[in-house]
Amino acid sequence: MDKPSRSPVAEAGAPVSLPALYAWPLRPLAALKWLLGEYLLPWVYLFAALAIVSWYFLTPDLAVMKVLSWEWVALIWLRNAALLTLFAAPLHWWLYTRQGQQDQTKLNKKWQPKNSPRFLFNSQLKDNLFWSLVSGVTIWTLYESMTYWLYANGYVQLVEWKGSEIYLLIMGVLTIFWSSAHFYFVHRLLHWPPLYRIAHALHHKNNSPQPWSGISMHPIEHGIYFSVFVLFWFVPVHPVLVILLGFFQGISPAISHSGFQEIRLGKHLQIAAGDPFHQIHHKYYEVNYGNKPAPFDKLFGSWHDGTVEAKRAFRMQRAQSQ
Repeated sequence: MDKPSRSPVAEAGAPVSLPALYAWPLRPLAALKWLLGEYLLPWVYLFAALAIVSWYFLTPDLAVMKVLSWEWVALIWLRNAALLTLFAAPLHWWLYTRQGQQDQTKLNKKWQPKNSPRFLFNSQLKDNLFWSLVSGVTIWTLYESMTYWLYANGYVQLVEWKGSEIYLLIMGVLTIFWSSAHFYFVHRLLHWPPLYRIAHALHHKNNSPQPWSGISMHPIEHGIYFSVFVLFWFVPVHPVLVILLGFFQGISPAISHSGFQEIRLGKHLQIAAGDPFHQIHHKYYEVNYGNKPAPFDKLFGSWHDGTVEAKRAFRMQRAQSQ
């Protein structure tokens, strides 16, 4: 495993180190500690618990979903919109409206102006709210609803918890990595110049992202991004994992795009939040297409750890390609 550079850092949160999961020689105990601790805590465990609650208490009965109907689809849209708001709105209020921790752990120390003609309604917040809720939650909900319809009509076998605990536990872990792998490859696709110009450029207006920037995207990008659900049109699982996948795609970006590496509430409570690795992508565009659980940036030469050394190498590579 490459050791992080010890040269002066260029970005807050740098150097970004490779997860122990990809160490060579293998370090199984360190990999397990990283997966169960650093990576899953606290958000993945929280999303898993919330997915269980959502399926049993906040989702229409599967029998109702045998027939496509706007009534039950609208209920799922309301659930998804409410849960996204439950995470994104308090984050934005604490970090940006109230500035409750000033610029402590802020990844980009510059504060963006509240009004900017680059955005709809002359406001980054209003622009992000519009694209996230009107387009993002709608397309997320349509994919999720179609998945339930397939299960309800027997086109895909539903796997019950009882008797399938080991299979579903394995599929739960694979769901995490499927989300990351899918994101890397569709993100590379979205940087194909024609697609970038007509779709992905809208997301990249947020060169200093905020919580509502997470799924603030063009509808074409939402259609590609949320195609992650298609795996479960062929691979049978329990619907809780369908919901969990939706939370990874729809809610977790509000946290990773928060713009702050940690949320600090008082002197002793610090919660991991913004992703320095992805923040670098929003600055340089041509690096860090995936996220840390997926090894593809390292494999394909687009890994940028945020150090001065990496910044220099990136500039040289860009100059040679021009």
